[in-house]
Amino acid sequence: MSYANPPLDDHFLTSGVLGRRCLAWLFDIFLIAVLVWVLWWILMMFGVLTLGLGFGAVTILPVVPFCYHFLSLLGSSTATPGQQMTGLTVRRDYDLGPPMPMQALISVLAFYLTLATSGVLLVVALVTRRHRTLHDLVSGLVVVRVAAMRTLTETGGSWNMPGGTFAS
Repeated sequence: MSYANPPLDDHFLTSGVLGRRCLAWLFDIFLIAVLVWVLWWILMMFGVLTLGLGFGAVTILPVVPFCYHFLSLLGSSTATPGQQMTGLTVRRDYDLGPPMPMQALISVLAFYLTLATSGVLLVVALVTRRHRTLHDLVSGLVVVRVAAMRTLTETGGSWNMPGGTFAS
C-alpha cells in the first residue's frame, strides 16, 4: 500500500503552540474577569431593584468561566477568544475534527481540576508529544495552529493518513 503524499510530521501542526497557549490563557483570564465584573454589577443592580430578592442570582458567577470555555470549544471556531487571537484551534486528536460535546466537557472539567490542584500538572505539556496538557490527553483533544489546518485542508491530507489514493 502506498500513499500519494508522505505522512505528516507532528511539528507541522503543533510548532509554537505552547507559547501561544500561554498568551491565549492570559487573554482569556482577562476576558473572564471583565465578564464576571460586568455580570456582578448587573446582578447587584438586579438585587437592589428587587429589594434584595435578586441577590441570590450572584451565585451563578462561579459557573461563568466554565461556560466560557465549554461554549467556546463547541463554537464554530472550536477555540476560546484568546486561542482565536493567537491563531490556535482545538481539535480531536485522532482525525482533527471539531470536539464532540462530551470531549469538550471532559476537557473543561479536567482543566479546572488541574487548576484546582495548583496548576502544576500543566507542565505535562513540556514533555508530551504535540505539547498536549493533561486535560488534552484525558479528553482526546489537541491544540493546533489554524494556519497549519488550512494548509492541511488545502492539500487534502489528514492527521493520521495523508491525502491521495490507495494503491491496490
